[in-house]
Amino acid sequence: MAQIMGILNLTPDSFWESSRYDLEILANPRVDIVDIGAVSSRPGAAPVSEEQEWARLEPVLNRLPHGKRISIDTTRSSIVCRAFNLIGDFIVNDISAGEDDPDMLRTAAGLGLQFVAMHKRGTPSTMDSLCNYGQGVMKELKAYFTEFGRRACEAGLHDWILDPGLGFAKTPQQNMEILHNLQELRVFGRPVLLGPSNKRFTRGREREVLHLCRQADIVRLHGSLIETFMSDNQ
Repeated sequence: MAQIMGILNLTPDSFWESSRYDLEILANPRVDIVDIGAVSSRPGAAPVSEEQEWARLEPVLNRLPHGKRISIDTTRSSIVCRAFNLIGDFIVNDISAGEDDPDMLRTAAGLGLQFVAMHKRGTPSTMDSLCNYGQGVMKELKAYFTEFGRRACEAGLHDWILDPGLGFAKTPQQNMEILHNLQELRVFGRPVLLGPSNKRFTRGREREVLHLCRQADIVRLHGSLIETFMSDNQ
């Protein structure tokens, strides 16, 4: 059974409105990991400064329930350091896989933190125009994570999770291709995380997509979809 990563967005403009400041997810017994993000990555999202990101994160990090596993959705190594100094161990969930901050992989490795590496292209404002994969999306993913594994090893980072980045610079057809061929990514020997929740390609086919996500090790979901996923996966 896949672990559930529940989404807590500390943003006023995140794609899924009901996840904004949904602090109840911290106490949800079905949630194994709470993923806290203070910068929206929805298509067209505006950049957020480090100080604004931290101003959103810090109050929530100061009131975390004891024993709940936490991941922090950030691309900044400086935020990772500030969070570690405040709460200690957590999972770094970086949608840029360390590409946006050259210090990220070394920072996560140095602090002994588990790291989620996600595949994407471009930025939230450009990714929808970057969906052309000449040799196919699965070959692109395997080449990308082969290179990421090399970069991670050089940085001393050995504990990482693979996220193929559903919805990030992928067409609906490419997203479904990934889900139907996910086992090809097991060649890396890494836990696989999927984030299907409220992606545009899931509209009208939520149950089909959630069913396919059962093969992942971790499924990242908004609170309203957790019960649906659990009931379909008993």
